[in-house]
Amino acid sequence: MCDTEPDTRSDTLEVTLAGPGWTFAAGAGVSVLAAAEAAGIRLPSSCRNGTCRTCLCRLDSGTVHYRVEWPGLSREEQREGCMLPCVAVADTDLVITAPAARRRA
Repeated sequence: MCDTEPDTRSDTLEVTLAGPGWTFAAGAGVSVLAAAEAAGIRLPSSCRNGTCRTCLCRLDSGTVHYRVEWPGLSREEQREGCMLPCVAVADTDLVITAPAARRRA
């Protein structure tokens, strides 16, 4: 039997930076880091593959999945809300804390 309910999911989710309150759109399959950069927000980064931890920030609310099998976070760090935006893809709207975030001039 076919599901006739309309699909109300959006391909774009909203990410809010706690503190400054800046928001930006994160498209389906796009890393949080890439989405921030596209919106003119600079987050510290280096390796862009989840190993160096330069981009480490806190996931205050929402859920993400990782584009790599072994992101540079322990399970305990993930439970505590740590996140690597270079390899994290938003599954829901997010609120994150990234104290070193800057807007491009």
